[in-house]
Amino acid sequence: MKTATRTTPATAAVLELTTPPPAGTAAVLGETALGLVAHLHGLFEPRRQELLARRRTRQAALDAGELPDFLPDTAAIRAADWRVAPAPADLQDRRVEITGPVERKMMINALNSRARAFMADFEDSCAPTWENIVNGQLNLRDAVDRSIAYADPASGRQYRLGEHTATLIVRPRGWHLPEKHVRAGGVPVSAALFDFAVFLANNHRELARRGTGPYFYLPKLESHLEARLWNDVFLAAQEYLGMPRGTIRATVLIETILAAFEMDEILWELREHSAGLNCGRWDYIFSFIKKFRNRPEFLLPDRGTVTMDRHFLKSYVDLLIRTCHRRGAHAMGGMAAQIPIRGDEAANAEAMTRVRADKTREAAAGHDGTWIAHPGLAEVALAAFDAVMPGPNQVHRLRDDVAVTAADLLAVPAGQITDAGLRHNLRVGVQYVEAWLGGQGCVPLYHLMEDAATAEISRAQLWQWLRHGARTDDGVAVTAERCARALTEELAVIEREVGPARFAAGRFDQAARLFGAMITSTAFDDFLTLPAYDHLP
Repeated sequence: MKTATRTTPATAAVLELTTPPPAGTAAVLGETALGLVAHLHGLFEPRRQELLARRRTRQAALDAGELPDFLPDTAAIRAADWRVAPAPADLQDRRVEITGPVERKMMINALNSRARAFMADFEDSCAPTWENIVNGQLNLRDAVDRSIAYADPASGRQYRLGEHTATLIVRPRGWHLPEKHVRAGGVPVSAALFDFAVFLANNHRELARRGTGPYFYLPKLESHLEARLWNDVFLAAQEYLGMPRGTIRATVLIETILAAFEMDEILWELREHSAGLNCGRWDYIFSFIKKFRNRPEFLLPDRGTVTMDRHFLKSYVDLLIRTCHRRGAHAMGGMAAQIPIRGDEAANAEAMTRVRADKTREAAAGHDGTWIAHPGLAEVALAAFDAVMPGPNQVHRLRDDVAVTAADLLAVPAGQITDAGLRHNLRVGVQYVEAWLGGQGCVPLYHLMEDAATAEISRAQLWQWLRHGARTDDGVAVTAERCARALTEELAVIEREVGPARFAAGRFDQAARLFGAMITSTAFDDFLTLPAYDHLP
């Protein structure tokens, strides 16, 4: 076991690694990196726990009938005229960003793609095994110093960085997640602080030498107070490492319904470190279900029908763009989950048509960029933004026509719940959890790239439908017995689709038990990754 002592005398903390670093990775968990983790843990762990408790208190109020609204106490911030710090040169043009896990080959392909930026993800597309997390930090270090390479053992193909690469942005895990392999006083440290601190400590000097900086995406924030905590973390980390104040830049994912009511305030808290906001559409839909899960009037229809043209989602998009541009910040669009379909030209053309329409909608609305999950979508996404955005961004489009109310953000979309939708949720959820248990955080299923956020929609919908006795369009109630029968039947479908050998070698039965328990439990698990994390090495 390895220890690191933080040097601040008032709260000297010792970190314990309960599992040794994977072979060849010890250098990324050196004295400076673990020292910064310990430093930040000692300073901010009590506040993190307070904010997580505040989430639980807020949920209880929603369960009791309260509805979110714009905060009266911060009205002066919303009314005042202020702007965030100007974006660094290599974050001015973000018209297409590609995302993916911190896996070596994927990182090289993403950095070499035509996307302007690459978000290396420790969160929703990364199953947080200890090996994945620490190897991911090694891969990032090698990407920053441009030594990263990969030899495919099957084909022998060599992968290296090209001359021009996408700007690197890192997404640490959310405030709610622990890193169980690193403890302080017997308590797991924050996974968010671990991911952030190790990357920053290892790479800030090399990033500065190369004329770029440490850029981050911040996930799953539920309030401006959580943004304030991140800002204080940035200040403390920059001071600890001797970095100029304001070097760190962060884009916040507005992917919870509560954060949508505090966009101005979140930008205000991070204003000297802000790089804008992003429409995290899949998590946002999940959050809408989760926060109103105990309210039958908030039942959502089939996942596939909850599209971005629905009023509550369009309102959220328009408000984000207006808020960001008023403050001189980038307003980033959401993920295109489609992936190229090989061997079926008609199906692939249809998928690309959907991507083109989605990205055209985002560009026309005023977004400054968008997300893709596969390099094969870069040309389609670039074309959509190039058509309406000749400059590096659209921050000048103020969208003064937008006037979004709380009622707009809370408008429940109409639509049917179907047996096919129920079964699709079961198949997606089980297959995603099975892959996640095996260490894979993003999974191509039915021509879409599923990650934790999309799987969460499937899981939360099933729980919500069961909780409130929803009926499918054939008039039959969604019950635990019905879901159990469907789960057994869909497991057989999965076995036929993946093949008996793959099914037998996998963990599908375990995934089905875990997923089935989550959708039928009396209490709603806030994130499927929390109970599932106990099963990861």
